[in-house]
Order: sequence, then structure tokens, then C-alpha cells
Amino acid sequence: MPVSSPSVRTPVTDARVAAADILADVRRQALLDVAFDRRVTTLDPRDRRWTHELVYGMLRRRGWIDLLLGARVRGGIARLDPDLIDLLRLGAYQLLWMASVPAYAAIAQTVELAKVRHGLGASKLVNAVLRRLDRERDEAPPALPADPLDALAATHSHPRWLVARWVARWGAEATAALLEANNHEAPLVVRPWQVVREQLEAMLEAAGVTVGDAPLVGDSLTISGASLVELGAFTQGLLFVQDPAATLVTRYAAFAPGSVVADLCAAPGGKSVELSRTARVVAAADASFARLARLRGTIARLELANVHALVSDARTPALAPVDAVLVDAPCTGTGTFRRHPDSRWRLQVSDLAMLPAAQRAIFRSAARVVKPGGLLVYSTCSLEPEENDEQVETFLAEHPDFTLEPPPAGAVPDSVLDAGRLRVLPHLHGTDGAFAARLRRKSDR
Repeated sequence: MPVSSPSVRTPVTDARVAAADILADVRRQALLDVAFDRRVTTLDPRDRRWTHELVYGMLRRRGWIDLLLGARVRGGIARLDPDLIDLLRLGAYQLLWMASVPAYAAIAQTVELAKVRHGLGASKLVNAVLRRLDRERDEAPPALPADPLDALAATHSHPRWLVARWVARWGAEATAALLEANNHEAPLVVRPWQVVREQLEAMLEAAGVTVGDAPLVGDSLTISGASLVELGAFTQGLLFVQDPAATLVTRYAAFAPGSVVADLCAAPGGKSVELSRTARVVAAADASFARLARLRGTIARLELANVHALVSDARTPALAPVDAVLVDAPCTGTGTFRRHPDSRWRLQVSDLAMLPAAQRAIFRSAARVVKPGGLLVYSTCSLEPEENDEQVETFLAEHPDFTLEPPPAGAVPDSVLDAGRLRVLPHLHGTDGAFAARLRRKSDR
């Protein structure tokens, strides 16, 4: 077992200690984002960004790194302590992907970290493996597995079972493009609030922020080169973070202006904010009080008078029928692997058996909250048919009083519409993945 690093004085940089501790938290089933935020609170903004690049980047390349390390550890890496494996992965990522880190620093720091957490013997192993990896970095890579699916999974660092599913659905070429898209860092995309895009762009550029266009959503901006929470535009409530795929879900919903809207799985709340632009009231409900904390912070920062956060389980929503309901259902998140690289390694085949059952229960309950003549939008950030089209088909078969209704013309680009449903794919659209279906409840008249 690793020694608890905070209690040991060591020349290892605080950023590398934090990286190792984050991965230890993830192995204990903590979500990466949560573990990261908890472990970097004492780091300065520059070190936080460096740690983010190291940890998230390593997890995106973990499968390929394991192939490289496995060829240089006698008996393979599976025999090693899991914490030591993660230290080797962090060292390898610094050596091969972080040009700003000198090789000697990547090796020496990882060796010292291994000594602190696992003792002298482990540090000697780390030293030998990383030095060999450094010497051989320009040599031919290890032989890929003979099986094409194994090779694709190893090359692009994804679980084989998931690669096999996607190849069966889309073919090897499209799947390879998706896998590669998942291995690129997701940009930070913001939406203007109470200002137009041009005003926000000017403010950000004046603050030294690098600004760019976001795909598919013309008034969103990509930003880089600054700490978001330290920006004046952020603290003044003039922007919020939202990937274009999430914005497209709300535009696809196209709820009538002045509607009373229920967002039944609201946390962390970006879609509720976007819906509040035109809604009279948004009831932003979530089963988790803790998960609603971020939304409450956003409500206060943006001074949203028409968004009301409440704790409510979507399977038994404590709401009277309203004009429009959004169900952004809990899902496997296979469309957000570039943003949450831990998810690909956490996901199990069994999740695709269990999660759809919960989604069906939420979907059915949501129907009871829609007024006659109202709209129900079901959405996920998954790419899997069990969570998307199959859910919609099952729902429509069980609820003849609902019909699929495409959005109004021009609500979203035609490129993301598929038979009236929203379908956004990372490798085709340069965003997170998303799915949505817009269902109209028949009027009583």
C-alpha cells in the first residue's frame, strides 16, 4: 500500500504528489473531476493547469502507455501494485507527451515519488523502466496485438469491449476517428450571459484570454490561457460554461417562450440556465442536494430570478404538470470521454444492463409531469442505442398519447438531426456527444 504522501516531507513537487493522490482517489471509485478539485486546492493556477494536463492526458493515453510499459517490465505490469503502475504511467506520460518536462526531471521525480510511497526497491524498478523507455523512445513501438480489435483498442487507449461495439455499429474507420477524437483535450467553451458574444469576446481578449469560435453554436466561445474563476467576466456573471452539445439539446427542445419548464435531472445546471433565457420559470430538480450546490452557485452568480433549484428524485418527481419537461437522464456518458477520460476505464458491460432500467423509470415518471399538449424532451450524453433510440421506441410504444415531433426548422443545424432526433457525435461535430428526442403529448381536445 502507498504511504500517505501529505504526511511525508519529500523533494517531489506538490503537483506530482497531487497527481498521484488524484489517481489513488479514482481507484477508490471517486470521480476524476471531484478528486481533482479536492486535491489541487493548495496549488497555484499554473500548477493546477500542469496537473490537469498530466492526469487527464495520461488517462486518455493509458492503454498505449500500458503497452509500452508492459514491454519493459519483466512479467508485465499487472503483477505490480496498482499505485506503482499509476506512478509509472505518470512518468511515462511526462517523458513522451509533455515536452515542457525534461527527461531527467520526469524520471528523477517519479523515482523519488515511488520511494516515498513504496520504498527503495520500487524506486529502483521505476528508475530502470523509465530510463529504458527514455533510451528507446525513438525505436519501433512494441508489436500490436494480432487481433484487429485488440490493436485498435491498444492504439487508441479504449476498452476492447467498447471498441468492438462501436466497430460493429459504425465500422473500423469511423470508430478509429471517434477514438482519436476522444483522446484530444476538450476545449473550454463558454456562453455569454446578459451580454452579446462580441461584448464578451472583447472583455476576454482585453484580459489576455485567447478566444476562438465554438463549433455549431455561433454565439459560444472557446477560451484558453487563463483561469476561468479569476476572470472578471466570470465573477460578474457574464458567462457560464457549456459544451455546444449541451446547448444544442436546449435549442433542439425549442420550448415555447414563457413556458413553465421542469428540468428533472438538472445538476450541474447548465441546461437549466440556457432554458431560463426564454422560460417563465425553470424548476431545476435533482435527487442530490450536494450536486445541486454548483447550480445554486451559478444561480447566485448569474442572478437568475426564474430558476429554482429543488431536491427531487426524477423517478418520483414532486411537481405538478407543467408546459415542458427536460429529462437529461443519467447515462454511461460515452459521448464525453474526451472530457472525462476516467469514464472509459470505469465503465463496465453490466452498466448497459442496469442504467437503461433506471432511465426507463425516469422517462415514464417524467411523462406524468407534462401537461396535455406539452413537450417532453429526453436526452443523454451517451452514444449507445440502449440508452437512446431504444428508450424512445419503448416509451412511444407504451405511451400512445405521445408522438415524436421534430424541432422547428432552423432550431439546430441539419447536420445534427437524424429522423427528427438530435444526434451529435464527437468525431463528426467536434463537440461532446449528445442525443435527444422531442415528444409532444396529445391535447385533451
